[in-house]
Amino acid sequence: MKYQSRKKALILLADGTIFYGKSVGDKEGTAFGEVCFNTGMTGYQEIFTDPSYFGQLMVTTNAHIGNYGTNSEEVESDSIKVAGLICRNFSYEYSRPVADASLEEFLNKNGLFAISDVDTRALVSYIRDNGAMNAVISTRVNDIDGLKKELKEVPSMEGLELASKVSTKEPYYFGDEDAAYRISALDIGIKKNILRNLAKRGAYIKVFPYNASFEDLSAWNPDAYFISNGPGDPEPLSEAIATAKEIIKTDKPLFGICLGHQIIALANSVSTYKMHNGHRGINHPILNLLTGKGEITSQNHGFAINREETEANDNLEITHVHLNDKTVAGIRMKNRDVFSVQYHPEASPGPHDADYLFDDFFRLIEKTTKQTAEV
Repeated sequence: MKYQSRKKALILLADGTIFYGKSVGDKEGTAFGEVCFNTGMTGYQEIFTDPSYFGQLMVTTNAHIGNYGTNSEEVESDSIKVAGLICRNFSYEYSRPVADASLEEFLNKNGLFAISDVDTRALVSYIRDNGAMNAVISTRVNDIDGLKKELKEVPSMEGLELASKVSTKEPYYFGDEDAAYRISALDIGIKKNILRNLAKRGAYIKVFPYNASFEDLSAWNPDAYFISNGPGDPEPLSEAIATAKEIIKTDKPLFGICLGHQIIALANSVSTYKMHNGHRGINHPILNLLTGKGEITSQNHGFAINREETEANDNLEITHVHLNDKTVAGIRMKNRDVFSVQYHPEASPGPHDADYLFDDFFRLIEKTTKQTAEV
């Protein structure tokens, strides 16, 4: 054991339930957020840097975390976005040749408080039964009353706008400026691997802040539009919804992922709701209703779109469903080149069953640009 004097720590849930563990390293600390769990066996570094996880205390269901270290290239944003880490066994040593630091060093560099030695099976089982809720992790094990008081002041994820916390402040470019196509992307928490997937298929992307207007995005004269993933409740994002409505009025393709999927649904008058637990992991089964094929997918969302309203909407078609709970996992518009999915086809670190969706997007772009050139 690297640290002999690790501090006692606890997880206090909003309903008063307490689980115990120990601090990672010998640090004291406290962190607040919505507690959730991810069922992936790998990819912890990508998870921790995914903007969609902003403000959440992450419980990793895999028993060992940190055993393959970290690599500076395997990040989805410029910093850690989770509020805190909860795990069973934390590995201070690592044995991966391409790693350039331990997970402990990575967490320390980014100022993230973490606790281990937690009965994560019991904790995840409790969350499954009682739903995701706010929580606090802390070494202040003798100040439970004080922690309860502070925890009550933490806002609920329902109704919480978080895109502004993770979006770019100024527009920027990604890819080769001589690429065949130009895409305007609305950043409401975009992952780097999404940009990589767009760029490697021949796109030059201009990334805009979460509150950019349609006029901002269209002034660049793009061939298509993209709305990204991101954290928080979609319904407060009135500016993004208004922008999506204007994009839909054009004849140019639009693709949305995760939070972007929910924004496109809201732009079509389909409501969203907070899920009991959400879907988080890299092993979620999806059925593609258009092909009849199954997909194993990467997911990270705590909100979903209303299935009944989607089925009743004359302009929408459900294209994908989650096989565990039959929630809507993908839609497309019948009269526009607009489609979206609730999961992550860029899937860093994997799986890659759904990366064909980027190819579908580019086929629409190619078709639209050819039609425009022929006019």
